[in-house]
Amino acid sequence: MQKFVVIVAGGKGLRMGSEIPKQFLVLNEWPILMHTINTFYKWNTNAKVILVLPETQKLYWENLCTKFNFNIPHQITNGGETRFHSVSNGLKLVPKNALVAIHDAVRPFVSSETIEKCFSEAEIKGNAIPFTHIPDSLRWVENGENKILNRDKVVKILTPQVFKSNILHLAFEQAYQDYFTDDASVIENIGEKINLVQGNPENIKITTPNDLIIAQAYLKDF
Repeated sequence: MQKFVVIVAGGKGLRMGSEIPKQFLVLNEWPILMHTINTFYKWNTNAKVILVLPETQKLYWENLCTKFNFNIPHQITNGGETRFHSVSNGLKLVPKNALVAIHDAVRPFVSSETIEKCFSEAEIKGNAIPFTHIPDSLRWVENGENKILNRDKVVKILTPQVFKSNILHLAFEQAYQDYFTDDASVIENIGEKINLVQGNPENIKITTPNDLIIAQAYLKDF
């Protein structure tokens, strides 16, 4: 099946404390978003990359591509009011009977092994969602009370989340709901079973200054 990657880049850099959107921050002489696109290009040069950007950031991105001589092929489309609407816009460029990954722009350290595993599982089962285990202790807090949670029964969900495009197109015909926190929650709402696959723990989402420090260390191995 033809493979597509929809990269959602709608960050504003608020938690980073930066006036520059976090996907454009330079990490070892390249903006984070370029590292992310390159990660998928290294995995499969034939996968078609669709970049979803706020319309107000498109010219800035194009200027960055010129400045850094970034030539990896990709299509650009406008972002929407929410992540749900941004993904919906990206899906307009994805045909039927394809496999499509939805990925956060600020996750440049997903491994080729994780990407391949997600695509392979989705081709068989319709979707594949990467996760990692949580090493910390967890507590449930509600109405002023708290209690311990069994961390073995809780996992951290990552991207890329990969789906057969027919399923995804159908799911995104729904009206937006506040509880659509990721793409898996969108397809789950139409009755699809979610299939989890083990991801790589380095696949962090770079959103804070501390994340940038960790990312510098990870770059040595990528």
